[in-house]
Amino acid sequence: MSNSKNDLAWVKLFDKYKIIERVLVDGQFEISSTDINVYREARLMTKFDHRSQLPEIFAKNKLSILPTSRGGYKIGTFETFCNFNKDEIRISPIEFPSFLESIDYKNITSEATAINCSFVSRILHDFTEEESLFPTVSGRMGSSTFGFNINSLQGVQSLKIENSQVEIDGGYEGETSLNLIEAKNYISDDFLIRQLYYPFRLWNEKIQKKVRPIFLTYSNGIFHLREYEFSDLNNYNSISLIKHKKYVVQEGSFNLEVIAEILDTTNVIAEPHVPFPQADSFERIINLCELLFHKDFLSKEEITSNYDFDSRQTDYYFNAGKYLGLIENYRDPKNHHIGCTLSKRGKQIFTVNLIDRQKEFIKLIVSHSVFKKSLKLHLDLGEMPPKESIIEIMKHSNLYNVGSESTYFRRASTILGWINWIINQIEE
Repeated sequence: MSNSKNDLAWVKLFDKYKIIERVLVDGQFEISSTDINVYREARLMTKFDHRSQLPEIFAKNKLSILPTSRGGYKIGTFETFCNFNKDEIRISPIEFPSFLESIDYKNITSEATAINCSFVSRILHDFTEEESLFPTVSGRMGSSTFGFNINSLQGVQSLKIENSQVEIDGGYEGETSLNLIEAKNYISDDFLIRQLYYPFRLWNEKIQKKVRPIFLTYSNGIFHLREYEFSDLNNYNSISLIKHKKYVVQEGSFNLEVIAEILDTTNVIAEPHVPFPQADSFERIINLCELLFHKDFLSKEEITSNYDFDSRQTDYYFNAGKYLGLIENYRDPKNHHIGCTLSKRGKQIFTVNLIDRQKEFIKLIVSHSVFKKSLKLHLDLGEMPPKESIIEIMKHSNLYNVGSESTYFRRASTILGWINWIINQIEE
């Protein structure tokens, strides 16, 4: 069992109010912030933006929680999350206004700055196809009153929302639409539908124009916008993705010749005595390094709690960063929490422009023989080599603590994932 403060407090609440038994009988259980505050602050106990953040007792019993008023919540086997699509799409280059000095697209440290950058560079205008956009609504506000249906393991449940708190990261109105932005400056596998649905319901009943829920993710210089719609106004789970685009500020060219030159000029190093990576998404390794660059230090608990990593993934991506020489172990002298910080090399990488940053990441990857040989094979074949060929390369690369066939097979997915990331940097 997890020993986090949230987990321990929720176990006590579940035992006190017999929540699992009540949900089995009634389909849902209502609990107040006053009840929760007895054990820990409700604000901390109820903020779960991703499935991975749910307390163990919730996850084990397939439960979730939604706010229904300023001080009330409903617990049930609700389907509250939606998976992000993983489709690869072409990245559109954009220009950033050169005369601006008060905002730096190379140093985006918050969701607010990411939204501001996407506005002043006209990313939002292009994505929404609105020639003129004006910032109109943002911040915290009451939801007003509305009802909806939500899917659960016990069938469709009905919920009523009465003045629950809603937070909108950015609202931009054009001639034909109001665009409500939910933003994150880290990559995740899923998101809480409520973050789009509650603001959508609030403003859809206030104005005549079309209300468009948009999710903005910023990481490693890339602005990824996804627009969703709710086909049934009264159905929380009727959400679907209708449009998505990626944008990056153009800073130079990146082509096959650049990759070939890096392969030819990068020397191979000895394999480090750290676990061979089991972290398929190189984007998320970069994103973890970004977070460390801005925060300097993160404990493993903070990474798991705040950035959509479960505890195993935290270890996997932490070790992947160590393997590349980007991340180091660190013990916080103030509270003695064990976590990680960027290495000197890692910090240096985040001081260069985005194109050069990608080149430095590729150099670190192909300085390892198994990745260099796998990338060369990909370029020779003109396509991704089969996993069996990758495993053969692995077996002749003196990898640390990789021996069984099943381990080779799992780690080969990481190699394929990182090679795919490199190839995807090439401009069409």
